[in-house]
Amino acid sequence: MEAVARITELTAASSTSFQDAIDKAVARASKTLRNISGVEVVSQKAKVESGRITEYRATVNVTFLLDD
Repeated sequence: MEAVARITELTAASSTSFQDAIDKAVARASKTLRNISGVEVVSQKAKVESGRITEYRATVNVTFLLDD
C-alpha cells in the first residue's frame, strides 16, 4: 500500500518567539488535520515597532498523510 501526502501552508504569529509561532501553527493544524507527519519552516518574519520586535511570524508547510 502506497501513501499519499498533502502539504498545507500556514502562517501563525506570537508575541513571544518564532518557536511559539511554529508551535501555534502545528497545534491549530492538529485540530482539523489527521495524520500530520512533518512540518517545514518556510519563513520567519518579525513586526518591529519603536525599534523592538512586537510580533514573531512563522510560515510553515504542514505535511499530512491522506486516509485511504
